[in-house]
Amino acid sequence: MKIVMLGAPGAGKGTQAEILKEKLAIPTISTGNILREAVKNETPLGLEAKGYMESGKLVPDALVISIIEERLTKDDCKNGFILDGFPRTIPQAEALQEGGVRIDKALEIAVSDDVIVARLSGRRVCSGCGAPYHMISCPPPADNICPKCGAEIITRKDDLPETIKHRLDVYHEQTEPLKGFYGDQGKLAVVNGENGIEETTRLALEALGV
Repeated sequence: MKIVMLGAPGAGKGTQAEILKEKLAIPTISTGNILREAVKNETPLGLEAKGYMESGKLVPDALVISIIEERLTKDDCKNGFILDGFPRTIPQAEALQEGGVRIDKALEIAVSDDVIVARLSGRRVCSGCGAPYHMISCPPPADNICPKCGAEIITRKDDLPETIKHRLDVYHEQTEPLKGFYGDQGKLAVVNGENGIEETTRLALEALGV
């Protein structure tokens, strides 16, 4: 089965992609990971991407799609794959389709903006060792000092409510329209991602018909 993961930042796409990867015995293809892998392996496409990345420019869609298509020719993709992080826009989805990449299901992990802001803004991290904390599920000590290394526990800029809301605005404007794109093709499956990891996985497998 060939799957595209959809959902807002913080919805749990990556978590579910990793679980589904094990249950379905197909690889998860993360755009960031395959770009880094292509650069590391110094493939012709990787070297081309490296030039953009080192100059701080976005890698063009056409090049990203070529790298994805190259990755999808590997033996581990013969029974399917899970795309996580791509496509992010309708032009990217159209280009992927025109390149001959057939998608069976677009699986959206649906979570409200309020829940996402609560999830992400609760994150904390140790500024020294990087140990993760969360104000609800794994709260830091009251003095905000990491018991592992003694460094200060901080909130990253990415986890500030205003940053999260901006990322959500970008998602609603650029990526959410993919629901209509895949829905019009009869390929969209939507599951509630607000009821915990195990329940979300159960609903996802049910929606995929496996």
